[in-house]
Amino acid sequence: MTVLAAGLALLAAGLFAVSTVAQQRSAATVPDERARGLGLIRVLVGRPRWWAGVIGDGGGYLVQAAALGFGSLLLVQPLLVTTLLFALPLGAAWAGRTLTRTDWVWAALLAVSLAVFVVSGNPTDGVDRAPVRDWLPAGAVLAGLFLVCVVAAARTSGVTRAVLLAAATALAYGVAAALTKGVVGQLDEGLVAFLASWEVYVLVAVSIAGTVLQQSAFQAGELGASLPTMIVGEPVVAVVLGAVVLQEELRADGAEWALIVLLVVVMVAATTALARSSARTTAVPRAAPA
Repeated sequence: MTVLAAGLALLAAGLFAVSTVAQQRSAATVPDERARGLGLIRVLVGRPRWWAGVIGDGGGYLVQAAALGFGSLLLVQPLLVTTLLFALPLGAAWAGRTLTRTDWVWAALLAVSLAVFVVSGNPTDGVDRAPVRDWLPAGAVLAGLFLVCVVAAARTSGVTRAVLLAAATALAYGVAAALTKGVVGQLDEGLVAFLASWEVYVLVAVSIAGTVLQQSAFQAGELGASLPTMIVGEPVVAVVLGAVVLQEELRADGAEWALIVLLVVVMVAATTALARSSARTTAVPRAAPA
């Protein structure tokens, strides 16, 4: 099951890469003064390239859900960071640029550190669902952070706005990933049980919020401002929820914990470096004010 979950996670990462490149290139050409929030979505729905991103996003989410049906958040979410390994060459090809030697070094470090993390951490599955009382403390903290990011973003512009919106997106999508695991489990119980699950409706709400905020972050500033925050933040939120709420854990002891900490540091550094490089290779001219 672990191998299947890992394979599905990598496939989802590839689809998310197509989505990220296509949607950012569409959103970045809409002047911030012309449309924001839902208004931005209304503009984007008339653009075929954006719909290509939506299809990639939807396909990626379905494959991610399947992966979570076979594996833990601690396994699946870190592997989704490989979205960058797909987005980087795709964005470079789209922009007619070549990757640097530094890009390949960071890509290799990310791939190796992820592989060693999965093997050495040996993450457990935990539980698919948790009672509402177990969600409340973590949910309250995340909701507070989400509101702070959204309110602050509404009062700023440019890079600061892009980073704040990206942080809110990461919070929303991280929660969505954790909820998806419970929703997938409910599918086995039948349609009635599925529709009676509170997770379904919260999942729809945070997914819609995440989508609107993601497009707004792409619009607000260059991809280098938003992508690192999204790529690093989403798995961090999901993994924390997996450990705190869904009782997942890493089966490691002694020196293995030191190795895991080192691997996490390497993954964050490599992810940030590759996200910034991906932003450069997929950059499009900023839209002029309408």
